[in-house]
Amino acid sequence: MEEIINKVANSALEVFDLEDYYPKGFRVQIDISQWLLEGFLLREKDFREHLKNHDWSQYQDQYVAVHCSTDAIVPAWALILVSVHLAPYTKKVVNGTIEDLDGSLYEEILSKIDYSVYKNKPIIVKGCSKKPVPMRAYILATTYLQPFARSIMYGEACSAVPLYKESKK
Repeated sequence: MEEIINKVANSALEVFDLEDYYPKGFRVQIDISQWLLEGFLLREKDFREHLKNHDWSQYQDQYVAVHCSTDAIVPAWALILVSVHLAPYTKKVVNGTIEDLDGSLYEEILSKIDYSVYKNKPIIVKGCSKKPVPMRAYILATTYLQPFARSIMYGEACSAVPLYKESKK
């Protein structure tokens, strides 16, 4: 019987796994509609009073996404004011959802990586994450890798989808 050879392990293929860069830390989403009259109307005096009485320390060292779940028309200053209250406690504040927050975190992380180590190599951007890696992170990673990679695929080595191949010069 012939020995089974793992061709993937013996190949020059590099795996770029976004889970390796997933920032540790608790994420929370704050819905400002809780501080609006009937969830829709912002009364400045009442809004400021709600913010003043809220326990912001509960967000210590957390990543926070601030949004409004209703169709309320919220002035820009209201979201900014919430972020002013959060700033002394949180690691990061963004306007949007948890997915927006994760996308923003990945933007920071991916922009600091030295991609030159992938020069002229075939790369698989690993799919099927166990952690909530947003689509935005996959697109960013591929954009950063493309100038260096010989080829880029998405998925797993056994079933990768080709995305990019360097043109012959």
